[in-house]
Amino acid sequence: MRAPLSIVIPTLNAASELGPTLTCLVEGVEAGLVRDLVISDGGSSDDTMALAEEWGATCVTGPAGRGGQLARGVEAAQGRWILALHADTHLSEGWSATIWQSLDADTAYYGRLNFRAGGLGGKWVAGWANFRSRAFGLPYGDQSLLISKALYLSVGGYMTIPLMEDVALAQALKGRLKPLDLNVYTSAARYQKDGWVKRGWRNLTILIRYLRGAKPRDLAKLYR
Repeated sequence: MRAPLSIVIPTLNAASELGPTLTCLVEGVEAGLVRDLVISDGGSSDDTMALAEEWGATCVTGPAGRGGQLARGVEAAQGRWILALHADTHLSEGWSATIWQSLDADTAYYGRLNFRAGGLGGKWVAGWANFRSRAFGLPYGDQSLLISKALYLSVGGYMTIPLMEDVALAQALKGRLKPLDLNVYTSAARYQKDGWVKRGWRNLTILIRYLRGAKPRDLAKLYR
């Protein structure tokens, strides 16, 4: 039987982060889980694409915007299952065994968020994110998403929008999205640059405005 999982990573000038993320994926290849790696790039001007090619990835390109990039990446994926992963998010050791045990075609899954730096600020923000995901069913993309391609297609997939594509898909998956016993470790760079409280409050404000009907293209300006 062919390996079931395609890993899809959207990128934009991600060369400095992508290498360690891909290194974490090797155990899935060795376990016979990973069928292919798809890098969906939004027009990088650094060495992102060269690095992706060195790793043997299938590379697709198109306009920048995470929703569209993810949609193109999933379309190019060969596996029956998709793991959508951000370029700066690392999977914890043992992730492949956890995923092997979780391939239920009627359910999608997300990981448990951690930051690779940040001390108490990082723990607080990650704790809120994990609570939000469990209580309201709204995980973000940096928590990863494991979903069968059949379920993905049945709910309409990723929307081609510049922001909140992860929340839109989570809303479409209501009742079929569950936490996975898997730690993911993502970059704290944006929070360290802007401040944990300021960035956390901005993200919460953007989420609330989106849920109230604000347009993603307007919210994307606030996010950056």
